[in-house]
Amino acid sequence: MFSGGLDGHLRAYASDDGDIIWDVDTAQKYDTVNGVPANGGSLDGPGPVVVGGTVFVNSGYAFVGGMPGNVLLAFSVDGR
Repeated sequence: MFSGGLDGHLRAYASDDGDIIWDVDTAQKYDTVNGVPANGGSLDGPGPVVVGGTVFVNSGYAFVGGMPGNVLLAFSVDGR
């Protein structure tokens, strides 16, 4: 299971015991495929989506004191 936090962390949890098995801090600067500056921030609102072995999540949510940002991230096991 995947869940994002207002602290900018995207975490994966084991479905059998709830242990955190993966954690990435998305609140940072990113090089983008189109060269536009991007920053991650709070993860709130729409949740992560898993399609074809890739996890997609938007990072940056400035509503009610969250950390602003403007990036769509994609994570996969093999890095494609």
